[in-house]
Amino acid sequence: MTPPANPPHSRNSSPPCLAGEIAPDYFDPLGVDPQQALDVARWRKAERIRLLAERHAMSVADRQAAGEAIAHRIRQVIVAGSESVQGRVLSAFWPIKAEPNLRTLLTDLHHQGVSIALPVVVQKAAPLVFRRWTPETGMERGDWNIPVPPSSAERLTPDIAIAPLVGWAPGGWRLGYGGGYFDRTLVALDPRAFVIGVGFQSAKLKTIFPQPHDVALDLIITERGMQSARD
Repeated sequence: MTPPANPPHSRNSSPPCLAGEIAPDYFDPLGVDPQQALDVARWRKAERIRLLAERHAMSVADRQAAGEAIAHRIRQVIVAGSESVQGRVLSAFWPIKAEPNLRTLLTDLHHQGVSIALPVVVQKAAPLVFRRWTPETGMERGDWNIPVPPSSAERLTPDIAIAPLVGWAPGGWRLGYGGGYFDRTLVALDPRAFVIGVGFQSAKLKTIFPQPHDVALDLIITERGMQSARD
């Protein structure tokens, strides 16, 4: 599968109150109020804690095997069917908190001519910027102590973006770390990137109870394959 040149716009939806007791496919575009938002935020916080604990409990061997399978799937999406990958800009992530480790894949794609970028927080509550990364890049410490390319690195605009998943749900919905940076970034990108969520199959949820600010991804990849594409 090759990412389309002009992916469709994201879908937003709004959940009702009492998130844990409502059908996952419920949709009410006028149903958001402060209490509803608070209910969903509390539910998401609890789910993040649970899912992160489960992820950290995975054995190193199992996590490594899953990461290799995910990297293979990503390579298929990015490279298969493309006459040339040179000049394409791919943003990814530096692994933290037991996330899938894609650094070997990024190195391989770099040597095939793909421009690799990593996201950087330069301003609180603002969209991320993307700085060029190569295997020779000297990294510095960014927000949350995550290694990032230095401020002198070239800024790039990704046409394919890989987002880490804490949890995910059918329809391309992503449960992240709660800062909102990735959703703000997707809205600000022009043109919008083709967005791939990457995480473990065990992190699948029935729903994340999407809020108006949530942006649906184009594709979700786990160690078991391509799990969810937008309609």
